[in-house]
Amino acid sequence: MLKMSRYNSPSAEEHRQQAPGQVRCAVVTVSDTRSLASDRSGGLIVELLEAAGHRIASREVVPDEPSILEPLVRELAQREDVDAVLLTGGTGIAARDQTPEALAQMFHKQLPGFGELFRMLSFQEIGAAAMLSRATGGVVGRTVVLLMPGSTAAVRLAMEKLVLPELGHLVEHAQR
Repeated sequence: MLKMSRYNSPSAEEHRQQAPGQVRCAVVTVSDTRSLASDRSGGLIVELLEAAGHRIASREVVPDEPSILEPLVRELAQREDVDAVLLTGGTGIAARDQTPEALAQMFHKQLPGFGELFRMLSFQEIGAAAMLSRATGGVVGRTVVLLMPGSTAAVRLAMEKLVLPELGHLVEHAQR
């Protein structure tokens, strides 16, 4: 039996309990210099997802080229075996960092809170340099898409504090 809040809907905790325990994820590293063998951030995402009981449906390393990234994310978002696409890299402000713009064009719904919360948590760890991150999130069709910075410290922070605690809950809502 669901407990209703004062707004006559289930509480966030009850939603989390109803969410899928295993999420099928695609992991994409956006980098002009990394390969699967040298990709520590993407590897960390995979490691943390698997430790939490989630499944890896795909893992890719692609250059920060919208003409490559956009079709890949669209294809992953349409796959039956992918509930979420987690990306790392391409979030800075250098000329080559184009990933947030490429993804923003695809989002049917944005999740501004993901980037906002990431920067708040990052600020607590690294100070004002957190403003350089353009982490973002959204929904493409019925698939959750989250973009994290490329550093392993940033990936660990995002995964442990934001992604893993809410991934099933996000997917449940995106697929309604």
